[in-house]
Amino acid sequence: MTAQLLASELSNLIQESKRKHNDLRQAAERSLDELKNLRTPTEAQIGSELAQYPNFVNPFIIACGTKNAKFTGIAIVCLQRLIVARALPRTKLSQVLEALQQGTSAGLDVQLKILQALPSLLSNYAVDVKGELLVTALNICFILQSSKNAIVNNTSAATLQQLVVSVFDKVVVEDKSGADSPAVGEAPIQDGTVPLRSAAMDAYRVFNDICLLTESHRPEYLRFTGLPQTFGLELIESVLTNHAAMFSTHPEQANILRTRVMPFVISALRGKLNFATSVRLVRILYTLLRRHLAILPSESIDALEILTQLLDQDTALWKRALCMEVFRGIFAEHALLRRIFMLCDSNGGEKKRVLRNLTATFVRVSKEKIYVIGLSHQSTIPVADPYASAGGSADQAMLDASGVTGIIAGSVSSDGHNTGISTQWSTMRVPCIDQLDKTDAPQIPESYVYSLTLACITSLSEGLAKFILPLTVPTDGRRKRPAKQDVGRDSPAPSIDDRGEAPGEKGSLERSTSFKRNPVPVNPLTLENHPLYAEVKVCAAFIDECWPAILATCSTFLFSALDSEYYHGLVRAFQKFAHVAGLLQLTTPRDAFLTTLGKAAVPPNVFTACLNMGASRAPATPSASAETPNTLFNNARGLLGVDNLVGPSNQPGDKNRQLSMDLNSASLNTRNLLCLRALLNLGIALGPTLSSSWSIILETLQQADFVLFSTGKTAGRTPLAAKGPDQHAENEAAVLLSNFGNEIRAVETAASRLFESTVDFPNAAFVEVVDAVCHLLERAAGPAPDAGTRPQSPKTTTLKTPAGSHRRVISVSTSAQAGPNQEDQFALAKLGDLASINMERLLTYSTEESGWTPLVSELIAVLGSHGNTAPVRARAAETLVKFVLETATAVTTQPDDVRGQIQNRLLEALRNSLTPLQNHLRETTITSHATDVDIHRIILEGLKSLLENCGESLVLGWELTFEIIDTIFLDQNREGDANRPTLTTRSVKLIRPSFASLQLICSDFLPSLPNACFLNLVDTLYKFCTQDDDLNVALTTVTFFWAISDFLSVKSKTISFTEDMVRQSNDDALLQLAADSSHEGSGAALWMLLLLRLTSVATDQRLELRNSAIQTLMRIISAYGDSLSPEAWSICIKSVIFRLLSSIEDEHRAASEQAPRERRQSDWKETAIVVIQGVSGLFVSYLGVLATHRGFANVWRELFAHFGSLLEVQILDINAATYSAVRDILHRCAEVDKPQVGKEGMDIAWELWSQGIPVPRDSRDDKSADNQKCLLVWVETLLELYGLIQKDFSVERVRRMLTLLRDAMQHATPGAYASDIEQVTPLQGSILKVFRMVRMDIQGVPSALITQVAEFVSLAFSQENPAKSAAEKRTFVAMSKESMSILQSLIITNASDLDIYETEAFAIALSALTKPVSLKYHFKTTTKSSQPWREATKAALAVLEAALPHIHAAAQSLPRPTLHAIWPIIVSLANGILTADCTAAPPGTDILADQAFDISAFHQLRDLIIPALGSETVPEPSRKAYAHSLFLTSLIHPPSPAEAEAIAAGTGTLPSLLRPGSSRTGRTVDPPPTPRRAMSDVCLDELFSLVQVQPSIHIQPPTPGLPPKAGMTLPGGGDAEQNHVRLARTAAPYLMMRCALTLRAYAADQPLRGRMPQPLTQRREVGRVLRCLVGLRSEAAAIPDVSGAESETRKHLLRLYPLLVSCGQVAGTSGDDGVLGLVRVALDVVGGSWGFRTGGSSV
Repeated sequence: MTAQLLASELSNLIQESKRKHNDLRQAAERSLDELKNLRTPTEAQIGSELAQYPNFVNPFIIACGTKNAKFTGIAIVCLQRLIVARALPRTKLSQVLEALQQGTSAGLDVQLKILQALPSLLSNYAVDVKGELLVTALNICFILQSSKNAIVNNTSAATLQQLVVSVFDKVVVEDKSGADSPAVGEAPIQDGTVPLRSAAMDAYRVFNDICLLTESHRPEYLRFTGLPQTFGLELIESVLTNHAAMFSTHPEQANILRTRVMPFVISALRGKLNFATSVRLVRILYTLLRRHLAILPSESIDALEILTQLLDQDTALWKRALCMEVFRGIFAEHALLRRIFMLCDSNGGEKKRVLRNLTATFVRVSKEKIYVIGLSHQSTIPVADPYASAGGSADQAMLDASGVTGIIAGSVSSDGHNTGISTQWSTMRVPCIDQLDKTDAPQIPESYVYSLTLACITSLSEGLAKFILPLTVPTDGRRKRPAKQDVGRDSPAPSIDDRGEAPGEKGSLERSTSFKRNPVPVNPLTLENHPLYAEVKVCAAFIDECWPAILATCSTFLFSALDSEYYHGLVRAFQKFAHVAGLLQLTTPRDAFLTTLGKAAVPPNVFTACLNMGASRAPATPSASAETPNTLFNNARGLLGVDNLVGPSNQPGDKNRQLSMDLNSASLNTRNLLCLRALLNLGIALGPTLSSSWSIILETLQQADFVLFSTGKTAGRTPLAAKGPDQHAENEAAVLLSNFGNEIRAVETAASRLFESTVDFPNAAFVEVVDAVCHLLERAAGPAPDAGTRPQSPKTTTLKTPAGSHRRVISVSTSAQAGPNQEDQFALAKLGDLASINMERLLTYSTEESGWTPLVSELIAVLGSHGNTAPVRARAAETLVKFVLETATAVTTQPDDVRGQIQNRLLEALRNSLTPLQNHLRETTITSHATDVDIHRIILEGLKSLLENCGESLVLGWELTFEIIDTIFLDQNREGDANRPTLTTRSVKLIRPSFASLQLICSDFLPSLPNACFLNLVDTLYKFCTQDDDLNVALTTVTFFWAISDFLSVKSKTISFTEDMVRQSNDDALLQLAADSSHEGSGAALWMLLLLRLTSVATDQRLELRNSAIQTLMRIISAYGDSLSPEAWSICIKSVIFRLLSSIEDEHRAASEQAPRERRQSDWKETAIVVIQGVSGLFVSYLGVLATHRGFANVWRELFAHFGSLLEVQILDINAATYSAVRDILHRCAEVDKPQVGKEGMDIAWELWSQGIPVPRDSRDDKSADNQKCLLVWVETLLELYGLIQKDFSVERVRRMLTLLRDAMQHATPGAYASDIEQVTPLQGSILKVFRMVRMDIQGVPSALITQVAEFVSLAFSQENPAKSAAEKRTFVAMSKESMSILQSLIITNASDLDIYETEAFAIALSALTKPVSLKYHFKTTTKSSQPWREATKAALAVLEAALPHIHAAAQSLPRPTLHAIWPIIVSLANGILTADCTAAPPGTDILADQAFDISAFHQLRDLIIPALGSETVPEPSRKAYAHSLFLTSLIHPPSPAEAEAIAAGTGTLPSLLRPGSSRTGRTVDPPPTPRRAMSDVCLDELFSLVQVQPSIHIQPPTPGLPPKAGMTLPGGGDAEQNHVRLARTAAPYLMMRCALTLRAYAADQPLRGRMPQPLTQRREVGRVLRCLVGLRSEAAAIPDVSGAESETRKHLLRLYPLLVSCGQVAGTSGDDGVLGLVRVALDVVGGSWGFRTGGSSV
């Protein structure tokens, strides 16, 4: 490629030079020939081959000399290619350079080609280009650099810079080649001259001439003048930057720096230079300071002072910015800073204190224009200038601030300038020091200098931390992070890595080394043998020298307007500086920085506002039982969920409460929390070394907790630096507000780590932390605690710093006594944290060495002090309890001996915490007492939790456990009842917490309980039972007696005791024996003592408690009855059961004498019932065992004596329970094979039963009380008793029994939800069961039973007001029906017993059965089953059928009055069967069915009593009543009123009815017929039957089924005919009257109807009567004779003749042929009687 190019260009030269320049043409032709003569060279070989032809370049040299632009352009291109290909002969270099110099006057392209060739020339021919050749090459660049063409100018400048650097590169190569080259000259140095070789000589001359040219002096070596100063400075910087190391090895170059560069730079900076020059000067100075500080010590000091002065003076802003950019670069290189400090500030006063002055200047700069940085009382957010314009903003701001003195708050108007430091306007995209292309100063923000100051502080802290922190870690083989290598950056402008963390890490603070691996950091100042020890001392000296100024600067910016990035960087700087100071154990700067950081975390104005706000609220003291308010550090680890962190306070009145200041001013914001987190991280990192400085961190944390508590965790909004519509600032404030919750969590985590780090502290350091936390607790006025409980707080070290000294915490109690002392709450929470975290330490070492004593003593002192608020005391108790629980859980896996000692220590701590509360001399108020109770409750709940978690593993401390449980009791006696001691409690609230522990012991830990503690357990149980404050607890306690009894029985296997154990009146012997666990009877004594304690509880005044105690007592005795011997049973019965019964009886006697009687007796009634039931159960279950004891008879007698005493109480339910017990016991006696209860015992039982019905006398007529149950049990007792004593049951006892049963029936209440209509009540059924069961073989018993049962039959029908009885559910209907069957059975069974007739029992029974029959439909109580009158009819007929034969047989022997009393009843029964008031029949009654039943019953009764009813022994009124009943019932239609009167007058009115002129007035209204027409027909037929003549009578027994007995005759000697005559004589008048009424009605009514037929019922009646009259053959003696008549059996027709005639006339007139025919027949019969024969002719 090169050959072709050269051939082409040579051809062009030949072609162009033909006319002129013959020498050029010839030279070109020769060169072309030489080129063609080459043997196909490659591109790599062509350079070396052409270099062998010295004349090959001649055409190009000649062409440059022609000044022809065309020739020159061709030549320069070829020369440039030859230079690159290394094809120039070395002998021609001089000519080539001259040719290049001649070509500089050519055009742009040629100039650029020349500049392009020069670097290659110096590079390819470095050995040859030296001396004059080098000067020529440099001159070419100088010539072109002066070109007005910008492209050429800039390119030549760059080329010159490259050539100069190449010159120094040759020196480096020369130095490496060794000393082979000879020296070519000498150069001056500080103390003489030094020989130099060629390259070094060239470099010296070039650099020296550049410096001279820059200073506007004439050069000594270069042939050029007028070098621009800025370009010269750039060349100097280029040399200094690219070959910095050479100046350290070449004293001649260092001498130039010392004599030329530094003096020039210093003098120039003092003058008024333009921006471009100043930038380059500052860059050179910065490079010298960074790279050549060691060779220019004094000059560097002067330079730094100049920079400091420029910064401190009121110079141009851009110049100050340049200075600050240099300082930023210096501070970014901490090694450089250390060298500067060693150079300037160390060794006392021998040298100038440059860095101290510089940091002091930072202080002045930071406060110079406070309106620019927005300095305020707190950190704010920068605000942009809403009226920003191109210029004038700074001047306008100065005018606005000119009249303001002091600190300008953010509220001051900032119109016309930006307020604060922000990355938006406080930085420059390109730092001033890097703006080499600018001739004028750029627009620099006013806050740019302040941002650079912040960068310096940040870099300083970062450098200190990076250097010191690795030295504090012990050398454990850990890999160290490699330090960043210096990349040779010359500009002090920060890179992206130097400016801070990535955007995603802005909120992160530097974490210290893990405290668990390196608990105590090493102080680097102690590493005297370390190679970096000297520099460590320099760092310490620097901090000690400069910390006040650094702190002042940081403090200023900490309360200025910074955006998030700058603020985070500042806080990191604070943290790292304090960290380094702490690691170096420089306590004064460390504490100063900690204090300032604490003020930033909790600004004083915020804390004061919260105090004022708390005072203005003045809430009432909350109870300690309430939950701790929502604060930051209120749980065990100082952690809390962050729900609703940014929301407002949840107090209901907060919205309406008007405070004296804005709530936002009293709240912490995100930046405060950031500072707090940095402070906590410092505590984590420096923990073991802080000593007394712990108070700074802890008090700040305490104040932050209080502020968050006061504001309800309301997020404070970070204020803006000024008012203005800055959306970016608003957004930043919103972001900070939204990050409040995250920052809260970060602070919580840091606080947690802070206290967790104490786990690795040495004991002494840990005790210091404990003391520091204890000092946070404010001692309120009150009894001073023991001085040994806590060391006194040391005085806080006063730090003389610009920021002021650390402030002591102001207790809330001093400003807001009414509010809870949240600060003390915090301190207590931290004490709990320390205890939990350092549990192993506290348990491993002694109490004094580990911190146990001060920690526990402090908690006990706080919880027991009246001077503390209730929440504080409660928190102290909770903290103590929590620590105890955690410790107890932690030691469960330890050996028994170790675990027991620790458990005993823990329980002692709980016991000791209650000791102040039990002091009788303790002064208390209502409020303090309530708090004491809450504290007591917390301790008791802690004991419960301890037992829950560690009860099974508890080795020692059970006595302490019961002692703690018993602390709630106070011994007192009831007023007026000294014999009944009781216990009162300190408060009702304490019962359940204390009882919970006891409950756990009884349910889960009885096997773990030592034997000696069971007596304590029983006593404690008894105390809980006898306390009066909580009934439910007392009830539950009773159940534990069963659990203990069960456990003791299993443990003791056998329970045996003797009477000697209970012989004493008190329990002293049992107590002594139970306490002696070695005695074999200890378990039995304890068991007996348990029963006696329960017996005492059973007499408690509370119903539920004593009933529960009684049930449990009975259950215990019953459960172990099988294992008790007869003697043991006898002892239990006498000592426990009878004692219990006696106490119940005494209570009832006492209750009956006191008012109100009803309530007390009602309560004790239930108790008595429970006792009785329990006693009954025991005797029923173990009667066989009891009866075998020799003293059982006495036990039986005493038992029934107690039963009798209980019955004397006259309470219904007690009576029921008593008889129920007697019944069950008697039933058990019947089941025992060989009962030991003899006749004497049964007599005792009978006396108890027969003393009266168990209904109180004063309530026998009270129907409100249900006595059914009581009477039922009483009757059931009789049934059981009768079965045992029926052999000895006399008639007197039967009569007493019947009397009592009758009284019981009469006084029994109906009972709720019961009805005795369909079914008998249980009581009625039981009573009737007695009647079925009683023996009948005793004289007098049947009649007594029949009489009583008859009375029972009558009960339902003898009620004065049946409707009222039904409403009261006392109808006795079902019982009456049931009694009918029993009565029927009794009479039938005993019908042959004349005693039942002589005693009138039969008459009474028959009368009782007749009554329901007579009432029939008038008995309003209806039943679903058979009606009572039907059952009575059946029973009466059955009774008569069985009894009448015996009555007839004994008619002569029975008294006449007895017989006379029976027949009226029988007639009444007949009348009841015949009659029925259908109008009174209930709806739905089947009258026809009832009629059929009555007809059948009447026929049955007629067969039984006819003809016996005609006997002379039967009273005539009875026969008349029978006939009259038949007459009335036979009437189908009601008679007229006149006839009714005549009927009522009797049969004497019959003649008047038969007279012809006595016809009644006719009726056109037809009366309705009777509903029971069939019964009327039966009765009419019966009348005709009674009057009918009977020619022959065969005597048959009244009961066909009963065979006739020998000698059986009818009453009256068996004259049946006479009996019939008597009946006929009695019935005839009624028959005649009956027929007359029918005929009179026809004769009177039918004429009024005309031809209208008669109503069917009347017509049938007339026809039936006429037919019966015609067919009747009447008894001759029944009807009186009619004068003139000869008939004996037709007298009835003769008597009715007038009416027959009238009826015949009416029938003939109306054309009633049927009636007329019957009348004609009747008249024929009458005529025959008178001797006439009609012959069938009509009348």
